[in-house]
Amino acid sequence: MYVIQSLQNTKVKEWKKLTTKKGRDKTGMFIAEGWHLTEEAVKAEAAVEVIVKEGVALPSYLDSADIHFVTEEIALALAETEHTQGVFAVCKQSEADVENLDLSNILLLDAIQDPGNIGTMIRTADAVGMDAVILGKGTADPYNAKVLRSAQGSHYHLPIIKQDLLSAIETCKRKGIPVYGTSLQNAEPYSKTSSQKKFALIMGNEGAGMDEDLLNQTDHNLYIPIYGKSESLNVAIAAGILLYHLKSE
Repeated sequence: MYVIQSLQNTKVKEWKKLTTKKGRDKTGMFIAEGWHLTEEAVKAEAAVEVIVKEGVALPSYLDSADIHFVTEEIALALAETEHTQGVFAVCKQSEADVENLDLSNILLLDAIQDPGNIGTMIRTADAVGMDAVILGKGTADPYNAKVLRSAQGSHYHLPIIKQDLLSAIETCKRKGIPVYGTSLQNAEPYSKTSSQKKFALIMGNEGAGMDEDLLNQTDHNLYIPIYGKSESLNVAIAAGILLYHLKSE
């Protein structure tokens, strides 16, 4: 068994770059940490290579994977968790294009900034059975380590697309997909809207809400009534309520 031992190794330097947004954007790759995310990546055939700390027992699902063994020092250098499990999957980012996909149900994220919220919404979209998640300008990097952990492997189950949302809305309308915005202005309670075979839902920024230019292009705008004293709902919680309400079985 060959073990990479130097932090100056070319491979290690390449992997280390994937812990930065600049490195991910340049290469179109990302690195996922931990047994669960690695297993999901391998089963989805999304893992290009797997990195494992020496001395760690390998599960059977890694039998056919391209594995690189590394020292604990290198594993710690790649880790973005406090107590790393010493296993990582190197994967390609989604190259899907909304124009070339047969989509019926889409979640669009407008300038969502909290990685945990993004990951939770990707995971929820996966659970609901959405066809894709589109991330617009100002939305945090979907391949950020915190987003990956929050999504729990859902990145491998549906297309994650970075695209201008005005362009995405235009495509949705051309394909006959009604677009729902989220706002307190010129909107109706979500409960008055029935489930849909086709729909696109836009969730806006945690503090500022949806961009006005996007709201002007939606077909319908919805809001969730607040019955208690809370000022608002967390955006990921709101997305879950709306997605499950709108999604037709």
